[in-house]
Amino acid sequence: MAKCVPKRRVARRHGPSTLSWMRLFVGIALEPVATEALLRVCKQLASAAAELRWSQPESWHVTLQFLGSATEEQALCVAQRLAALQSAPVPVRIAGLGYFERAAVFWAGVELTAELLAIQHKITTATRACGFVPENRAYNPHITLARARGRSAPRALAPLKTVVEQKKLSIRAEFVATEFLLYESFPGPEGSKYEVRGRFELG
Repeated sequence: MAKCVPKRRVARRHGPSTLSWMRLFVGIALEPVATEALLRVCKQLASAAAELRWSQPESWHVTLQFLGSATEEQALCVAQRLAALQSAPVPVRIAGLGYFERAAVFWAGVELTAELLAIQHKITTATRACGFVPENRAYNPHITLARARGRSAPRALAPLKTVVEQKKLSIRAEFVATEFLLYESFPGPEGSKYEVRGRFELG
């Protein structure tokens, strides 16, 4: 059951059109046990990643589907479709650290369980009716912890990778998600800010 619906606060495209747009994605917010485990790892690495911009813990999430630009009408359609979706609670297992070399992104991995894949498929199927086509590439769940500043990729990752290997750092945490969220993203010079536009219960 949806606890709220998208608010009328949107980023506007420049141009002659008066149509309002927002940037949306669907994801699972982390429980404290997972956030605390990630914070312990990040604190050990902060000094080794001067050229990386660390994401804020309150923004950490597991993306289920990135929707991108949407009109208010599409946002309402998405909220209605997601509210009608039925699924059991989803176990989320965080395991391992990794990198997207070309983009200089440092992330924590999320195991692709049958339950997680099932809810992701249900969501992409539901939003297709609102005009959103799923990506062709395979679903690769992860939590973005840091990314390069400006054009410093990929050399920005080198000091961080050295510390991870020297300290043999890894991570493992898990929780059961009882809801998923519809987010609106507001890009900015210090990274994107996210606001919740809808909450949808699982189970």
